[in-house]
Amino acid sequence: MGGINNRTLVIAAIMVGIGLLYIGKLFVLQVYDPSYKFSAESNTRRKVTQYPSRGLIYDRNGKLLVSNQAVYDVMVVPRELAPFDSLDFCESLDITMEDLRNMFDEMRVNIRNRKISTFKPSVFYKQMSAERYGRFQEKLYKFKGFFVQGRSLRKYEYPLAAHVLGYLGEVGQNKLDQDNYYEKGDYVGISGIELTYEKELRGTKGVNYVMVDVHGRSKGSFREGRYDTAAITGQNLTLSLDIELQQYAEKLMQNKIGSIVAIEPSSGEILTFVSAPGYDPSLLVGRSRGKGFSTLATDSLKPLNNRALQGTYSPGSSFKLVNAAIAFQEEAINDYTRFDCAGPSATPIRCTHHHRTPIEAVGAIETSCNPFFYQAFKQTLERPGVKTHDGYEKWYEHVRSFGFGERLGIDLPYEITGSVPSAEFYDKLYKGHWIALTVRSLGIGQGELLVTPLQMANEAAIFANRGYYYSPHVVKAIENQSLAENYTDRINTTIEPHNLTSVIEGMSKVYSGEIGTARYYQNDSIAMCGKTGTVQNPFGEDHSVFIAFAPKENPKIAISVIVENAGYGSTWAAPMATLLMEKYITGEIPRRHKYYENKMLEGDFIHAE
Repeated sequence: MGGINNRTLVIAAIMVGIGLLYIGKLFVLQVYDPSYKFSAESNTRRKVTQYPSRGLIYDRNGKLLVSNQAVYDVMVVPRELAPFDSLDFCESLDITMEDLRNMFDEMRVNIRNRKISTFKPSVFYKQMSAERYGRFQEKLYKFKGFFVQGRSLRKYEYPLAAHVLGYLGEVGQNKLDQDNYYEKGDYVGISGIELTYEKELRGTKGVNYVMVDVHGRSKGSFREGRYDTAAITGQNLTLSLDIELQQYAEKLMQNKIGSIVAIEPSSGEILTFVSAPGYDPSLLVGRSRGKGFSTLATDSLKPLNNRALQGTYSPGSSFKLVNAAIAFQEEAINDYTRFDCAGPSATPIRCTHHHRTPIEAVGAIETSCNPFFYQAFKQTLERPGVKTHDGYEKWYEHVRSFGFGERLGIDLPYEITGSVPSAEFYDKLYKGHWIALTVRSLGIGQGELLVTPLQMANEAAIFANRGYYYSPHVVKAIENQSLAENYTDRINTTIEPHNLTSVIEGMSKVYSGEIGTARYYQNDSIAMCGKTGTVQNPFGEDHSVFIAFAPKENPKIAISVIVENAGYGSTWAAPMATLLMEKYITGEIPRRHKYYENKMLEGDFIHAE
C-alpha cells in the first residue's frame, strides 16, 4: 500500500506542477505580455502603413527641383466587403461601372493566384487626388471593407533634366524578393538619381494602428498609439546641376538630336546634362503615368534614351588632342616637329583645311590638320627600335588613362563603356599582320574607336586640369551624409602636365588664331580653349562635335556638345558650347553673339525636310 500511495503522490505532484505551469503561463500572457491581447484585438484594429515623404532635390544654387504632392490609395480588405451602392461608389471616385467591374475582376484573379490575401489590405484604386479624397472620405462609411491610405508622389518644379532626375514606378517582383522594405504596390526609383540614391531618398516607413467599427470607420488610435511608429522622411539631395544653365542648354537643343554635358573641372561636378530630345518628367507621374510612358516609349526619336550616357560616337577630330598629348609624352614629336600637308590630295589621309605647310602641333590643332595627326600617330606606334604591337600597347595604356573604354563611375545608372580596340583585337582581325597604316583612322578619332558624350566632356576637363580628373557626378551633397570617396579622389592620367602645354595652346588658337576653326566665336573677355570635330556617320549627315573649357587659366567649365546629322563641328556644336560657357561664366550672352544664339535656337534637324 505504501508503494501505491507514493506513486499516487508523485502523479498528483506532477499534475499540480503542470497546472501551476499553465496558470503561470496564462498569467504572463495576460498580465506581463500584451502581445496576446494585441493579437486577440486584431479583429477591431487596422494596420495603416505611414509612407514617408521622399527626400527633396535641389540644384547647386538651392533651387527646389523635386518636391512631393499628397495622393491617396483606396485600400480593400476582401473578407470585410459587404454589398454597397456601386453607382454611388463610382461617382465618388469618378470612374465608370466598367472600370469597377474590371477592378473586381482583377482582385478576384489576384486572390485566386495568391498574389493578395483576403485578410490583408491591398490597393484597389491608386493615386486619388487630395481634392477627390475629401469628397470620398465623407461617404467612406457606406463602403464596408474599404479604407484610404495616404502616400506622396513626386512633383517636378521644372520640365527639365528628366534623364538626371529619373522617375518612379511600382516595385517589381525582383526588388520585392531582394529587399523586405518593399511591399506590393510600393513605388521605387526606376532611373536617374531616383534609382541611384533610392535608399537615401525613400526614408523609413512608419505604421499606425487604428480602432475601427463594423463599418470600417476609424474610431481613434489603438491602445493610445502605443504600437505606432512614425515615418522618417528621406534625405534631401543637392545636385551639382545649375538649373538655369540646364534650361538654356535644353532650349539650344530643341528640335535637335544629341547631347550636352558640362563639368566643373576642379570637382567633377556636372553642371549641365542634356540628352535630346528630352521630355517633361511630369509625364511619368500619377494616374497618367502609363499613358505618358507608352507615348514616350513608342516615339521614333526615343526620348527615353540617355544619349549622354549611352550614346556612342566616333570622337572625330576632338580625339586629336589625346593623340597629340600621347605623342608628346612618348617623345614621338616635340614643339619643333613639323609634317607636310598636301591638302585634299594628301595621303593616306587627306586634309580638309587650307593652312601653311609644313605645320607644327599647335597649328595642326588650330586648323585640325589630318595628315599631321596621322604622322604623329604613326611615329608613336613605329618609333625606331619599337615594334608596332608594343607601340600600340603603350598608346592603348595612355588612352585608357583618360577614362575611354571604361565607365567613369557617374552616379547615374546604365553608363556604358564605349570601346577602345586592343592590340589583341587587331591581331585577331588581321591575323597578326598590321601596322600603323592599317589602323590609321585612329589617328584622327575614327575607325573602331567609340566614346560617350560624358567621356568627351571628361576629356575636356582633363585638359582643363592639365592631366587629371575627378569622377563625374551629379549629386553635390547628401543631407547628413558625405559623398562617396571615389567622387573626391583625384585620378591622374599617364600624361605629364608639361606635355600638355602645346596641346592647350593649340586649343586656345582654335578660338584666337587667324584660321582657328572656332575663331568666329571668340569672346574678348574670356580666353576659351576648344576643339572642333566633324564625325563621319554611315547613316546620314556627319555629326557636329565640339569640346572646350574656359577660362584658359583656372577653368570653371568643361563641355562637350554633339548635334547629330548637323555637319561641321564649327557650324553648330562650337557656337552652342561657346554660348553655354559665356552664360555660365558671365550670366549673359554678348551682343555680338546674339546672331549665333538666334541661329542655334531656331535650328531644326528633326522637322526640316
